[in-house]
Amino acid sequence: MTNHEKRKQIIPWIDPEKRVTVHSLDEKDLNAEMAGTTEKLVELAIETKVPHIKQRIQVPLWLTEVLEDLGHYARDPERPLKHRRLMLIVNEKRALIIY
Repeated sequence: MTNHEKRKQIIPWIDPEKRVTVHSLDEKDLNAEMAGTTEKLVELAIETKVPHIKQRIQVPLWLTEVLEDLGHYARDPERPLKHRRLMLIVNEKRALIIY
């Protein structure tokens, strides 16, 4: 899949109310929100174990795979229930968290 095709799938998920699933080489099932994307990067805000603190990272699109996560659902009371959500697989270890 090209960066352009990945970006087209990511853009509808750029919303602070929507969550996506992120897998990296050393951690699985991380909840995150899409903060933005360019032709080369995707910006994520990954939830941490500390409430109200998110880890903001940028990942090159060439290091990611974009799939659907059928194990989680996206729920917004104003919109119909979606039985899937976006999943990003990042082919590197998660960046260190500095509090």
